[in-house]
Order: sequence, then C-alpha cells, then structure tokens
Amino acid sequence: MPRQEEGRLSRSERRAEREAHQKQIEQRYRKQRQRNVAAIPGVHTLALVLDNLKAGFNVPKIFRSAQAFGAAQVHLVDIGVFDPAPAKGAFRKVPAKFHETYDQAHADLLEQGYTIYALAPNAEKKLTETVLAEKSAFVIGHEEVGLSFDVTDFVEIKSLSIPHFSEMESLNASVAASIVMYEYIKQHGKEPS
Repeated sequence: MPRQEEGRLSRSERRAEREAHQKQIEQRYRKQRQRNVAAIPGVHTLALVLDNLKAGFNVPKIFRSAQAFGAAQVHLVDIGVFDPAPAKGAFRKVPAKFHETYDQAHADLLEQGYTIYALAPNAEKKLTETVLAEKSAFVIGHEEVGLSFDVTDFVEIKSLSIPHFSEMESLNASVAASIVMYEYIKQHGKEPS
C-alpha cells in the first residue's frame, strides 16, 4: 500500500468521514422533523409543494424563504432526508406535510380549499400577469426532470411560468419558489408585525 502524504486522507478515511457527516445530517433532520410538529403556519394562506426535488440543496433554502414570506405550509412529495442547517431553523418553524406521491398532496390541498398552480417553464400564462387566489399553492418540480406527474391528469391545476429573458430553460427551484412567494405577497401580503 502506498504511503499517504502527510495531510492527505486515504480513500477509506474519506469514506468514513462522509459516512459520519451523513449520520450527523440524518440526526439533525430527525430532530428538526420532530420539532416541526409544533410549527405554526405563517400569516399568509400560501402553500408550497416541493415535488421530488433534490433534497440536499434546494429544500432547506425553500423553507428559509417560506418562513420569511409567512407561508402557511410546505408539502414535501417523495423527498428524503436533507440537512436542515441551511434553513437556519425554518424547518422546525414552517409546518411541513410529507407525502409519498403528488396525489396525496393534491387531495390534501383541495380539501383545504387551495387553488393549485404548477410552475412550468413552457406555460403560456405568466405568473406576473395572473391574479392569484388568496389560498394559493405552488407546485415546484425537479429542476432536471420537472414534475413527477402529468399536469393534464389534474384538471384543477393551473400552469404558470416565470418570465425570463434568455435561453435558460428554467430557474433554480429555490429561486423560483422565492419569486413565486414574492409575487404572491405583492398581491395578498399582510404588513409585517
């Protein structure tokens, strides 16, 4: 076995470090998820549905924005363990609902009286030209593969796009979520207390 240079880790040491780090993330996630049951909805009747997003990067940042914009709830569809640290405590403060499939989230939102909007880069109707319902739920799909379901299977869903002015096909999911929440606040925002 070749001698390791001082300061460099062997392959097995790097793997052990990654495993230890992943274990820490899982512990933080479980702890914050348990605390989430006591979360109180924000001041707005605004909901987000995170549909099959990559857990590691966007999800905690979306929780942070959801808290800042006073969202009532965030639905997570088929999203596994993520590191809640980038959320800066928002994962335990914004109510989260966990679903295995989009159908479950859809039924829950309709039962609560939400109007559901799905973000799609090719949707003809623009977010900025739409009068949003006061009880709005926004579905944000995976950046690479989009939504996990066919929008045409759900007649209640209205598709919206965020206007952009380049050849870029879509925005980062956490950025798109923040833009949608900002537009919602422009139309239905309450004064911060």
